[in-house]
Amino acid sequence: MNEETANSTRQRSRSRNRNKGNSANSNAGRQNAQSRGRKAAAKINPIEFWGDPELLPAPEEVVAQSGDARALLNSLGRPPVPGQETAAERWFTLVYERAAFLAGALAAAGELDQSE
Repeated sequence: MNEETANSTRQRSRSRNRNKGNSANSNAGRQNAQSRGRKAAAKINPIEFWGDPELLPAPEEVVAQSGDARALLNSLGRPPVPGQETAAERWFTLVYERAAFLAGALAAAGELDQSE
């Protein structure tokens, strides 16, 4: 390698190193400026936010799960999806049963189920 090529290689290497340092410093500067502008999150008292749970009224009814989650929708007839009625029924059935299961789980979590 001749001397001119070696000098240009050194200069490129130095400029890369300088750029690396500058980008790290500029990112750190931006992060410090962002963190200085932020205020600490205020602590929220859950009773003030949600209210006192002791003041809630007692539930008047309990929830009974249906024997067939699809009964009402089946009474409307087959889904109007030409050529795909069977597949649509299958997927809708899965969605209805999952929704009924989740509703029952929520009722049980809130002690509103009829498991007495």
